Amino acid sequence: MKKILVANRGEIALRVMRSAKEMGIKTVAVFSEADRNALFVRYADEAVCIGPPPSNQSYLLGDKIIEVAKQLGVDGIHPGYGFLSENAGFADAVKKAGITFIGPSPEAMNIMGDKLSAKAAAKKFNVPMIPGSEGAIKDLNEAITVAKATGFPLLIKASAGGGGKGMRLVERLEDVEEQMKMAMSEAKSAFGDDAVFIEKFASGPRHIEIQIMADNHGNVVYLFERECSIQRRHQKVIEEAPSAILTPALRKEMGECAVNVAKACNYSGAGTVEFLVDDAMKFYFLEMNTRLQVEHPVTELITGLDLVKEQIKVARGEKLSYTQADLKINGHAIEVRVCAEDPKNNFLPDIGKLVTYKIPKGTGVRVDDGFEEGMDIPIFYDPLIAKLVVHGKDREEAIARMLRAIDEYVITGVSTTLQFCSFVLKHDAFVSGKFDTNFIKNYFTPEMLDTSTPAEAEVAAFLGAFLTNKDAKVTKQPDVEISATRSKWKTNRV
Repeated sequence: MKKILVANRGEIALRVMRSAKEMGIKTVAVFSEADRNALFVRYADEAVCIGPPPSNQSYLLGDKIIEVAKQLGVDGIHPGYGFLSENAGFADAVKKAGITFIGPSPEAMNIMGDKLSAKAAAKKFNVPMIPGSEGAIKDLNEAITVAKATGFPLLIKASAGGGGKGMRLVERLEDVEEQMKMAMSEAKSAFGDDAVFIEKFASGPRHIEIQIMADNHGNVVYLFERECSIQRRHQKVIEEAPSAILTPALRKEMGECAVNVAKACNYSGAGTVEFLVDDAMKFYFLEMNTRLQVEHPVTELITGLDLVKEQIKVARGEKLSYTQADLKINGHAIEVRVCAEDPKNNFLPDIGKLVTYKIPKGTGVRVDDGFEEGMDIPIFYDPLIAKLVVHGKDREEAIARMLRAIDEYVITGVSTTLQFCSFVLKHDAFVSGKFDTNFIKNYFTPEMLDTSTPAEAEVAAFLGAFLTNKDAKVTKQPDVEISATRSKWKTNRV
């Protein structure tokens, strides 16, 4: 494999390209008009503009991406996460074009891409399941019957997709009809499929996922767990590895279940098996993500593995170079998602220009980003600016290191989730490890972030203005015109 096209954008595209470069593999970027001057475009050996800013006119155009790959003699396509990463049709088209898809087979993606078929496959290996419906429900009478048998509270969930779309919490029987209609409508709009099912809503739930890696020779290992319970709108904000609550015995049991889920669909490459752990420490299978996760860096830091390199090696047909017995947990890692969102306004996106952008540095700090000072955050895509990741000898050091790194991160021009993340990391519930997916509901209100005094605000404003004016004299770059067919940048100019 000598050349890889990265069918994605932003920090994940840049992250994949860096690993490819270390392996001596050339890279191709595809980009929309909104990303013409993005860092990943400049970093790639070649870059091709594939359309206007909206993703359905650019990053979701699988046929166009494959056409570019064929024209440029690409050997493999890495989908990153989001966009086409879990699209079995795209994976199949890549394969039929004679190009290697750096990910699982289309068949495995089809099985695990639908929550109901995923549950059916996992059930064959006796993986624990949350009580609820056996399959899709479209009839109200059936929904009411299942709801009574399952008990309240319960969740109505879309069979396809994720990210909290098509999901409704129901606490009373009389609300089932309305919430079911809303869930089906949202699922149809988001995924083109209105199939929904019912699950028991667990009390005190923790969202814990297991990273697996599998090759094409029957070898599957689990790379331990990630705690992903700090969420807003069913989407993760802070992740850590390992979890503060798993015992070695429970970790092993969950890991082996994750391996069985992978075997159930003949999986290959990197994947994540997601579980719910209730307040009685019982765990249940939720779903499998057939791609690299946003939070994969915390796993890399505690295992010493580069998951992108591992994906590429598997796609090249290589066997895993390690066994389960070889894998050990080294220290503790935490990741916070630095998003252009306003926590004081229900985490709504706050798109704008990065007037000031200074990343933290030092021992044990890693920043995966795709922006630099002066760039705009496009309104067309996810508002993720960066992933701030730290590693320490233990959880206590990792928390302290993350708080230090957050304090050093300077961003002006847009609101971000940094202050909220700092609030979480200092909270007794997080420090003690006694929290669940209801953290925001139980402990957070926007007013809690209004802790600065007028004097402190004035100093912060003065410092931001000083940094902006100072840097304007020394960091201003001339506009770079990038070819619509090939990038003029051959090395990293960041």
